[in-house]
Amino acid sequence: MSGLAQAAVIVIALGAVAGVVVLVRRRRLKERYAVIWLAVAFGMVALVIARPWLDSISIALGIQSGTTTLFLLATLVILGILLQLSVSLSAMEEKVRDIAEAVALADSAETIGEPDEG
Repeated sequence: MSGLAQAAVIVIALGAVAGVVVLVRRRRLKERYAVIWLAVAFGMVALVIARPWLDSISIALGIQSGTTTLFLLATLVILGILLQLSVSLSAMEEKVRDIAEAVALADSAETIGEPDEG
């Protein structure tokens, strides 16, 4: 990877870190998700710095190019993030259902307890 490409990846990663920090400060992103994105950004920098290590892994796996290995790793990371977000979404759906049931029970209890006006 050329020096210009390495610099570009590092600038993109630092931009991602800055973006995550801004989103957390504005309370648009929870800290637990920020950790994931910060890990991705720092992982990008680590892979640029450790390019010979990535090439060694590629050779050990029988992959011709370090770029292909990087693409494989990025795909696995994205799948992991999607899985984690799906688990969080499932938990939120369960909470919303419980709250909706509680509100419905409270509304029906109020309706039953009130005498008819009329």
